[in-house]
Amino acid sequence: MATKAKKSSPKKATTAQSKTTVTRIKATDSKPAVNKKTVATNAKKSKKPTEKKPAPKGLGWLASIGEYFKGAWYELRQVRWPNRQATWGLTAAVLIFTAFFVLLVVLLDILFKYLFTLIIV
Repeated sequence: MATKAKKSSPKKATTAQSKTTVTRIKATDSKPAVNKKTVATNAKKSKKPTEKKPAPKGLGWLASIGEYFKGAWYELRQVRWPNRQATWGLTAAVLIFTAFFVLLVVLLDILFKYLFTLIIV
């Protein structure tokens, strides 16, 4: 576990520097103390689908489809969707980049057409 040790400077510091402290973090090989209460609450929060039970014969494909949708719904619930402002910002960025590359391709097309007409004619 990482331990914190405060280190103070031996020299006299100015007033602005005396208010700040330097925190040094050292890594150790010892394992952290496990808080049983935290582990118990984390285990309760986990809603990951449990292991599959064997399906009756003949309905294996139906059970596997159900498990697929169950897992997909679990993953969909973990997604953190952007807010409205971020969505509009990203949409604007996509439209600007698209317009830029359309303009680039059109200009290159005009340039190559002009060059080929100079070479051929």
